Amino acid sequence: MSKRILMLAGDFVEDYELMVPFQALSSIGYHVDVVCPGKKAGEQIATAIHDFVGFQTYVELRGHNFTLNKSFDTVKLEDYSGLYITGGRAPEYIRLDPRVLDYTRYFFEKNLPVAAVCHGIQILTAAGVVKDRTLTCYVAVGPEVTLAGGNYKDVPATEAVTDGNLTTSPAWPGHPAVLREFYKLLGAKIEL
Repeated sequence: MSKRILMLAGDFVEDYELMVPFQALSSIGYHVDVVCPGKKAGEQIATAIHDFVGFQTYVELRGHNFTLNKSFDTVKLEDYSGLYITGGRAPEYIRLDPRVLDYTRYFFEKNLPVAAVCHGIQILTAAGVVKDRTLTCYVAVGPEVTLAGGNYKDVPATEAVTDGNLTTSPAWPGHPAVLREFYKLLGAKIEL
């Protein structure tokens, strides 16, 4: 199986939810292709930093620029052994591109490993792949999971929920948990 991961992102993806898994997967030998509908390799997307600072919801601050390393239109799904869906504001609008939903469905049809974090679950609900699945997400996305026929599980932000080929986490504090589960789904072995 290929050691390539497809990562879906877009402008105002949450900075940590892009950079941490991109770097972590790269550090253990996976090639991670980060794509955005309507953009090509070499173009940039803007990231956002989400944090809780005393308001009822998170604030969004401008993050970094990330240079895409793959053109969205040149993706060949059979080249990938897994899919990673980032969070932030990007999922709410990239899910409007039918190809994003088709890409997502492919990984479920082939029972390949999928990880999604925070608002990335909005892509899963729009793709219709959460019915009868147990998963987690940012709490404000929980009603979408339920409406899409999934079983929303409210867990601390540091945890992950795995059901079959899918692992999910509520937000970036869950990176250690969701990445550990994704590694298992990929069959990656890390020895200490």
